Amino acid sequence: MLEKSEIILIVYIIAILLIIAIFVIIFFYVFQRRKNKMIIERIEQKRRFEKEIANAQIEIQEETLKNVSWELHDNIGQLLSVANMQLNMLALIKDLHIKPQLIEAKETVSNALQEVRTLSRTLNTDIIKNEGLIHIIEIELERIKRLKFADTHIEVIGEEKTIKKEDAIIIFRIIQEFLTNSLKHSKAKNIYTKIIFESDCLQVKITDDGVGFDIRNTSNTSGLVNMSSRARFINAEYELQSAEKEGTSLDLKYKIF
Repeated sequence: MLEKSEIILIVYIIAILLIIAIFVIIFFYVFQRRKNKMIIERIEQKRRFEKEIANAQIEIQEETLKNVSWELHDNIGQLLSVANMQLNMLALIKDLHIKPQLIEAKETVSNALQEVRTLSRTLNTDIIKNEGLIHIIEIELERIKRLKFADTHIEVIGEEKTIKKEDAIIIFRIIQEFLTNSLKHSKAKNIYTKIIFESDCLQVKITDDGVGFDIRNTSNTSGLVNMSSRARFINAEYELQSAEKEGTSLDLKYKIF
């Protein structure tokens, strides 16, 4: 039989071990919480940093496009306007034997001036903000149709809702990138655009009837990367589908609220 003092000693030792164990558990728990908190903070910092980088890249791109727009409008547009006026003056000369060619040249310059001004509008961020998403999309599609690159069709379903202007610009740039890629590579005869306004979201569906491509072999091209990264930036659902000889389609879903 153990003496009373030995029993008390054993109880003390057990109590001390329990206290040490509890302390170790609490220390480990606090350490893990702090570690997890630091990991979460680092992840959040990384996300914020990546978002800031993406935002800076988009701002630089938009500023560059705005500058290009100004150059087109102020410089090239002015030069074409002067050339058009000079051709008008020459066309007034009655005995000019090359008058038919001058009239044709005048029409060409006038058309070029119109296209420069239209392109200038679609590149300028401020104009996109002021004129609204649907209107600027219609302008871009009409420009493509007028230049006979492809026949364009647009359908707007639902009541148009106000979209954050900065996000509207990004949505338009995604659409513009798709249209540019389609015109450059698809050999499409028709481009169909459907814009659907629902209670809480905007859906954009664009399809061409071009040659299509194997998306697995071209997913890292700059145009496709630009579209997907811009969609992620505004938290939009983005899907690009294509297959050889089956055309290409873009589905974009953006939460309005």
